[in-house]
Amino acid sequence: MDPHQLRTFVTVARLGSFSEAARELGYTQSAVSQQIAALEADLGSSLLVRRPVGPTEAGVRLLEHAGPLLLRLDAARADVARLAGTPSARLLLGTTALAAGATLGNALAEVRRAYPRMDLTVRVVAQETLPALVATGEVDLALIDGLAAPSDPLPLPDVGPLTTVAVDEQPLAVALPAGHPLAGHRGVSLADLSAARWLDAPDIAPAAARLRAATAVDGFRPAARYRGADVRGLLALVAAGHGLAVLPAAALDGVVGVAAVPVREPRLVHRTELVHGSLPEGPAALLAQLLEG
Repeated sequence: MDPHQLRTFVTVARLGSFSEAARELGYTQSAVSQQIAALEADLGSSLLVRRPVGPTEAGVRLLEHAGPLLLRLDAARADVARLAGTPSARLLLGTTALAAGATLGNALAEVRRAYPRMDLTVRVVAQETLPALVATGEVDLALIDGLAAPSDPLPLPDVGPLTTVAVDEQPLAVALPAGHPLAGHRGVSLADLSAARWLDAPDIAPAAARLRAATAVDGFRPAARYRGADVRGLLALVAAGHGLAVLPAAALDGVVGVAAVPVREPRLVHRTELVHGSLPEGPAALLAQLLEG
């Protein structure tokens, strides 16, 4: 199966148009048609209906495989390019909203002392997106945080041969309004709060499905949805009584109007992992070395 033909097929299926796919890929429309015909001949199945353009049943099945296949090919190309590349002063760092803290800032300061001309870019991205960005070379390395049992790895997608190292584990707390009846308690079971009002903030706090899985209890229905990575905005909603959220206890220190009650059950931690591929000499390799300790 020719990967160029596969990528062309995915693009036509996504855009629903041969002409739009040709424009995006930089081909002529006839070249796109020839590639689709060659792929269909190779597989012995019709993959697209033409009017309107869309995948056949066989095409839908191929699309399920195409994404991971193309991702692995891009990851392989990026991995070889990293090994063959010359040392660079560029550092592309991806991070989730709560993974970037004082430890990272101090490590980056040490990297800059070693590489004064370092060109640093930091991207704050959702957890499920970051491993693929590392694999394909769009970022050099990533810090990813999430909910886990003590010493257990985060459930990250398998996108290729990446190195994953735990760099931090912190206790969790439930963020409550300061006037909440549980404010000041020494601990709480999440299961006891399953019927409470919760905030759905997937870029910052564990999603409701993750809390249900961790507690084996139904509930945790969102009273409001928060889309973004600004922790202060989320905590303003908590303080105003719009809902609760589970966050690392350290993120709640000194927040006006918000009380932090430690999570006692189940036994969970806020875990941060460093994810990277092969790293040639340069700022990214030094940062990885510093964070891995």
